[in-house]
Amino acid sequence: MPLMRQSGPPAVRPVKRAFRVRPLLAATAMLCVLGAAAVLLMQPILPYALSFAAGAMIYVVVEELIPESQQGQDTHMSTIGAMLGFAVMMILDVALG
Repeated sequence: MPLMRQSGPPAVRPVKRAFRVRPLLAATAMLCVLGAAAVLLMQPILPYALSFAAGAMIYVVVEELIPESQQGQDTHMSTIGAMLGFAVMMILDVALG
């Protein structure tokens, strides 16, 4: 078995493995700091980016996951209708609080 062919006494193996894994943990922490810095720098455009992502998700859900909306000849009209209905619902939600 390949796992049994490792060199060194059994008590030393976990220590060697810990020293191999430690740089990966440090790299993960550094990437988290870089990600947080990127979010702070991009904070002014974050609402626009998130609203674009939400619109894209609504489009995918209506276009691909609701099979009844794709039956018939005017499949894009049902997608546009669902998007406009959602927009009206959000406007009313904000306006009426």
